[in-house]
Amino acid sequence: MIFNRLLFVVLVTFFLACNDAQHKKNNKEAALVEVVEVPVLNLEQANRLAQLPIDCIQTEYPNKLNQVIGSDDDLQSPEALHPSFYGCFDWHSAVHGHWSLVSLLKQFPNLKQRDQVIKMLLQNISKEKIDIEVSYFFGKHNASWERTYGWAWLLKLAEELHTWEDSNAIVLEQNLQPLTDLIVGKYLEFLPKLNYPIRVGEHPNTAFGLSFAYDYAKTVGHEELKSLIEQRAKDFYTNDAGCPLSWEPSGFDFLSPCLEEAALMKRILPSIEFEKWLNDFLPKLKETDFTIETGKVSDRTDGKLVHLDGVNFSRAWSLNAIAKDLPEYQHLKNIANQHINYSLPSIIGDSYEGGHWLGSFAIYALNSTYRD
Repeated sequence: MIFNRLLFVVLVTFFLACNDAQHKKNNKEAALVEVVEVPVLNLEQANRLAQLPIDCIQTEYPNKLNQVIGSDDDLQSPEALHPSFYGCFDWHSAVHGHWSLVSLLKQFPNLKQRDQVIKMLLQNISKEKIDIEVSYFFGKHNASWERTYGWAWLLKLAEELHTWEDSNAIVLEQNLQPLTDLIVGKYLEFLPKLNYPIRVGEHPNTAFGLSFAYDYAKTVGHEELKSLIEQRAKDFYTNDAGCPLSWEPSGFDFLSPCLEEAALMKRILPSIEFEKWLNDFLPKLKETDFTIETGKVSDRTDGKLVHLDGVNFSRAWSLNAIAKDLPEYQHLKNIANQHINYSLPSIIGDSYEGGHWLGSFAIYALNSTYRD
């Protein structure tokens, strides 16, 4: 009897000691999570970021056309082929360079170079030039051109114009509409034929391409596109579990396959369904001491290695999207801020190879810190 009592006391003492040790360990781990400053897009920052697309949307060279040459007729200058979006090194970067300027003008009507920016937008997004942009997609070898990354940014630009309360926006949206309609049609044609999602960390990523297109469809009330994306996202991703976030990023990634997918599913699933899905897909995200190291850039003069600044910005907007309206995931916002703060100070510089595109990523990431 005495032995049993002693054994009971020993076991209780051991249990309490272990519990106290675990509690101290949890507190220590929580303390290791550094709370960082929330990055804010202010007028000074906006003026600096605006200069990046100002400097490139009407700069033709250098240029990476990414085209298939079918005959001598295809050997034309970038501006002849793409009179609206010939700058910023490649077509999709030119498109989201225009998006950047519209986004900044919406938020900061007193932008330092407002008049110049509006003039450039009206020059580039004219009815005549957009008609030529549309005709390019009807070339024999161009049906899948810029699928789906460039398509997604074109719809993001259209969405931004649609929600900009400015007389210039009405003109620009109307001028862009034929190309917008073409891209919507391409999504409607392509998505039913896509049997498997593309899960890479670069341009063809399906989740990214669906997210921006879904935002557009929801904003303008395009129910056919919205419903198709919802169905295809469920087809592709409903049964996914245990996404290997520790494998990311790859050396050239500018998107996170795991987090882009989660951000898409957050858009289309009801909160209760999403939380259940996310718990299977990325269970560690719910832990308050969860962390993920920022993508490290070894050489910002290298056009591919600098992609990792992009992965930091895109991770940030994905994490903020996931955390939105979910109290138990609010700690993810701090990780998003860490990622923005790592890459933001470096994106403007003479030797920086991301200047033609990363400003857009920075602006979208900064917008995500406060956007409802």
